[in-house]
Amino acid sequence: MHAYYADHFVLPLPEGHRFPMRKYSRLRDRLSAELPGVQMREAPAASDGELALVHTPAYIQGVATGGLDAAVQREIGFPWSPAMAERARRSVGATVAAARDALAQGVAGNLAGGTHHAYAHKGGGFCVFNDIAVTARLMQAEAWRLHRQKMQVAVIDLDVHQGNGTAHIFANDPSVFTLSLHGEKNFPFRKEASDLDVGLPDGCTDEPYLAALHQALQTLQDRFDPHLLIYLAGADPHEGDRLGRLKLTADGMQERDRVVMDWAWQRKLPVVMCMGGGYGHDIETTVQVQMQTWGVALGYWQRWQRWHNRQP
Repeated sequence: MHAYYADHFVLPLPEGHRFPMRKYSRLRDRLSAELPGVQMREAPAASDGELALVHTPAYIQGVATGGLDAAVQREIGFPWSPAMAERARRSVGATVAAARDALAQGVAGNLAGGTHHAYAHKGGGFCVFNDIAVTARLMQAEAWRLHRQKMQVAVIDLDVHQGNGTAHIFANDPSVFTLSLHGEKNFPFRKEASDLDVGLPDGCTDEPYLAALHQALQTLQDRFDPHLLIYLAGADPHEGDRLGRLKLTADGMQERDRVVMDWAWQRKLPVVMCMGGGYGHDIETTVQVQMQTWGVALGYWQRWQRWHNRQP
């Protein structure tokens, strides 16, 4: 199973910055050591044309040159640097490449990505470009160009923060279904309308969370018939997260991933996975939750290979 990384493009963050940049390289190191079935690949950079399927030309140019308005840059949460601009492109390119692999092999993923707070014209919440939206639009374009097929894409966003940018981008697009299961009182404080929003109370534990997830998947199934699933597997609903405010255990998080992958398997849906947020008090807690997610995904990939190899 292919996993795309861009952690070697390190953002030069100021001392004391709260974003845990080291989690990306740590996840890659542990996957390489402990899950040899996951093959590491360097992320390509998304082109201007690919980004322009979602983002405005002025915003793309502003990120490339460092010419963004100071307030827009502050909303992103990172200071501008050439490494920031390059990493943002590669974070999108990683999800795009993973989606192409998933369509061929069942599942692939991005070790980062899930930048769901980015709008067409601006970023926000540590998100520069919206890799989910660019990937959905590009896979739809390629499906039509190569096969004359219309592709419907489901986004299952299980980051603890609502996917406001993704929801806004696809607000009037019936070919993409956005599902967000998130902390109701958490960031962003002004939510956008997804196709299906499920807001959860602070302190939500495993049982009510999983019940809400099952119900949300049933609603998605009743309303939409996807050909591709983009799964944002945020680690931040975990009880050890300092920004999450939910109380899922490690077992609950692993069951969450199984529920999503089993739902996809029942429909033989290709899954592209991105990791979204994770801000554990201890960075190793976040990485361990993500390791569980990749373990579940690898099992899905292996199941897909067995099924595919039995086909005539």
